[in-house]
Amino acid sequence: MVSRIRGIDVILYERTRAGEDAFRAPVYEETPVTVQNVLVTPVSAEEVTADLQLYGKRAAYELCLPKGDAHNWAAGSRVDFFGGSWRVFGPVTEYIEANLPLAWNRKVKVERYG
Repeated sequence: MVSRIRGIDVILYERTRAGEDAFRAPVYEETPVTVQNVLVTPVSAEEVTADLQLYGKRAAYELCLPKGDAHNWAAGSRVDFFGGSWRVFGPVTEYIEANLPLAWNRKVKVERYG
């Protein structure tokens, strides 16, 4: 089955630990990686309220990640799309790949960054 739905390219800044600062807080380096075929969907008002109460973050979009994507979408990672920067928060939601007919099986939520 061929899907006619197509996502966009987003730039994920993968974070790798580069050391510690003077206060022993971790210091990270960001490496930009283009991830293709990512679906971007707005979140509902109920989700915004729930995320604000649960995480203290105001969700703006939910990103549906393509099957087979092996990038690290950890909380705090920066993502660029639609001409802006966004920050991943909360856990990655993953579904059983074999049970989904389309090309996406994981989701993350992002908030406005900067």
